[in-house]
Amino acid sequence: MTSTFHLNRRQLLGAAAGVGVTGLPGAALAQGKGKIVVGTWGGDYARLLNKNIEQPILIKNGWEVVQDQAGDPQRRSKMLAEQRLPRGTSDVQGLSSINMFQMHDAGTVLPIDYSKLKNAGNLLPSMKYPWGVGHIYSGKVAVYNPKMINPAPKSYKDVFDPKHGNKLALIDIQYQYTIVCAALAAGGSTTNLEPGKKLLLECKKAGMRMYPTNEAFAAGLKSEEFGIGVMWKARVVQWQNAGISVEAVAPSEGTLAYVSGFVIPKNSPNKDGAYAYVDAMLEKSAQEAFAVDMGYNPTVTNAVVAPDLNKRIGFTPDEIKKLVDLDYDHMNKNDTALKEWWDKELKG
Repeated sequence: MTSTFHLNRRQLLGAAAGVGVTGLPGAALAQGKGKIVVGTWGGDYARLLNKNIEQPILIKNGWEVVQDQAGDPQRRSKMLAEQRLPRGTSDVQGLSSINMFQMHDAGTVLPIDYSKLKNAGNLLPSMKYPWGVGHIYSGKVAVYNPKMINPAPKSYKDVFDPKHGNKLALIDIQYQYTIVCAALAAGGSTTNLEPGKKLLLECKKAGMRMYPTNEAFAAGLKSEEFGIGVMWKARVVQWQNAGISVEAVAPSEGTLAYVSGFVIPKNSPNKDGAYAYVDAMLEKSAQEAFAVDMGYNPTVTNAVVAPDLNKRIGFTPDEIKKLVDLDYDHMNKNDTALKEWWDKELKG
């Protein structure tokens, strides 16, 4: 059966190659409190970390902040490679919840001492992991172009309907979440994925499209190459802001949740700096700014989101109760096989 949004304390394993440390333009050298090295994705997320957290809160107060930008597989691999070193090269690492659990399972991260975070009292309980702190969250919703799809989908089942043919599209890099969404559509669960795999093969036979990245998916949606799929609700808001004809629907089966957060490596050279960074990301001002700039929901209760924006990025109380989390233990045990099936059977 599916688990609710009381997130499982489990994890996933996987890795790739390491990268070097790079600074973000505008992260000026500050004197006094020391340097914080932040592992993060590049692009908008890195830019907004600098805009909403680093410049106005940390650098302003005497910290030097340097971003180590790379994909999470590369950064996770680097953490594993540095695990036996007395001093690593990063102080905090931004990861999805699935990868925060993975790094905990691998023994690379510190347990979080919440007494060191003055903003911990405002943190949602479901974002208060023993080994990581939730920064922002969203959910995997049905997305569709109302000019091409009528009636609007109400469920994952409506999305993963072979009748859509080549009007249905998937995102290659989101294979884990997509397989689970399809399983829920087909009457399976977060641990019973076979019905979803069967349904995806039926959609493939009907002409389903596959895009390599979120950005490529957005481009295809904008050019109306297809009209329906699944994506994070936060991204839908960004696409709407960019003028793309797209709407989002929380599926009736329950929305698959996505959480992004931070962990502290055990060999962080500046643990005080690491806690300062995590505390800064929980500041009311930073959380509110991320809701406006990126469309993700705050993880602190004192953040105020305007009603019109909350309607676009948030979820109703009933939808929040029905948020579904991955079963990390199951994904950990089966990820290699799932990726192989995805690449050879679905993409092949």
